[in-house]
Amino acid sequence: MCLFIETIRIEDGKVYNLDYHIERFDRTRATFWKDSAPIDLRALISPQSLAGVYKCRVVYGKEIEEITYVPYQMRDISSLRLVVADTVDYTYKSTNRENLNALYAQRKTADDVLIVKDGCLTDTSIANVALYDGKMWCTPSHPLLRGTKRAELLDKKIIVEKDIPQAHLGKYSKIMLFNAMIDWGCIILPVDDKHLIL
Repeated sequence: MCLFIETIRIEDGKVYNLDYHIERFDRTRATFWKDSAPIDLRALISPQSLAGVYKCRVVYGKEIEEITYVPYQMRDISSLRLVVADTVDYTYKSTNRENLNALYAQRKTADDVLIVKDGCLTDTSIANVALYDGKMWCTPSHPLLRGTKRAELLDKKIIVEKDIPQAHLGKYSKIMLFNAMIDWGCIILPVDDKHLIL
């Protein structure tokens, strides 16, 4: 069985969205190891006096395998290539990213891919997305991964879930990428042929 990951943002010693990470960590372990003893993830995260933005990476299975802290540098993304992958499955955030890496390799001159499954938008290879329809930010109802930042934004009603067929892209003016490390509002692209490439 493969291992799973939580990627947690730490900025100037403050841990972000830890409750959402704990919920997913507990849910994943309960799914795959029903008899596993609880692990207090909160007690194991030690931001201490980290200055700047760090990525805390927790690798785990039935037990914690490792916890690492590395400075975070956001990837520059200014274009996405749409790729179709009807069989891709990334329900759980795992160390096995072979399918996602194979899709990312199809980006050609673009910076990342926007994955289309069953005719609808899902995620990029590294982030959830939301699209702006002139009134609200809509996030795909069926993402590849239900990210922790996505869960927070839904709870705060900053985004709403909606099926977004590829054929309806013209109804949206902007697309935003976000995840635990890429904060809301950091990567926004126009929905046009230059930035979303078929």
